[in-house]
Order: sequence, then C-alpha cells, then structure tokens
Amino acid sequence: MNRFHRWYCRSDRWRTTLQDKVLPWAAGSVELGDDALEVGPGPGLATDALRVKAGRLTCLEIDPALASSLSARLAGTNVEVVEGDGTAMPFEDERFSAAVCFTMLHHVPSVALQDKLLAEVHRVLRPGSVFAGSDSTTSALFRAAHLFDTMVLVDPSTFGARLEAAGFTDVRVQAGKGAFRFRARK
Repeated sequence: MNRFHRWYCRSDRWRTTLQDKVLPWAAGSVELGDDALEVGPGPGLATDALRVKAGRLTCLEIDPALASSLSARLAGTNVEVVEGDGTAMPFEDERFSAAVCFTMLHHVPSVALQDKLLAEVHRVLRPGSVFAGSDSTTSALFRAAHLFDTMVLVDPSTFGARLEAAGFTDVRVQAGKGAFRFRARK
C-alpha cells in the first residue's frame, strides 16, 4: 500500500467507519464460531472488533511488517497472526468455523489471484460455514487514494458467480454506496 493508504487504514476515522458502518453492514449477524479466519487484516482495526465475536481468531496477513506489528499488539489475546498469502493458505482443510475479509480484495493483484483466494477460503472452511465481507467500488477519491498502489477492483455484478465457481452456495452480493457486501456458505 502507498503511504497515504497505510496512514488512512490506521486512522481513527477509518476505525470509526469500520466499527459504525462497514462491520455492522457486512457482517453484523455473522456467527464467527470457535475458530474464525480474517483474511488481510492490515493494521487490525477490524480485528479489534471481530476478536470479541470469536472463540479464536486467526489473521492471515501477507505484509510482513503489518503481520509483525499486529502480532505484537495482540499477543496474549485470542488472536493468532500468521504471515502468509491468501492464495496459498498455510492451513489444513476444513479448519475454520467462519471467514471474513473487509476492503482488501482489491489489493489482490489480479482477478485470477482473487479467484484463487476465494478457492482457498472455501478449502479451509468447515462445511456449512459462512464467508462474509465487503469491498469498495470505484470513485475519484478511491482511485486517488490508490495511486501507485495495487488496485484491481471487484465487480459486484459478477462476484456472486465467482464465489459459486469457487464452490460456495447460498451466495448473496449487495451493492451499497461506494461498496458492496457479500455472504456465502460452504
């Protein structure tokens, strides 16, 4: 992520937006269960709210500095931070009781890799488990915030079919202002 993006994703403004708008809208009623997965937590602002809803929360973060910082900050809690790639998850099949990701899919550098990540989430979820989350749609401000940054937008109108191709059922995708949310079941 570029410097502005790193700053904003740690800001009190983004924390408030996540806790007051994004998380309630995208995952408010999702039961995380005893062993949940958060893909791409970044600095962990969503993690702070999610960890009280799960018995155990594993965060998979590709950026070594972010993974190290989040791991140190949440040491001794019910959160384990694993540095790794969402397209090749270091977890056994059917481990997790739920999976979530928020505003991170557009940072995966290609549609093919995004689809690989979806297939990996499906692989590591238990049968019947939920995968929920959200991502942003485009705007002039959003594009400016991603200058010199990875940004492969996810089209909400085709995302449901992509989740189904990864093996998910009961797929729901809903567009909102500047974002979309999704929910699917293994």
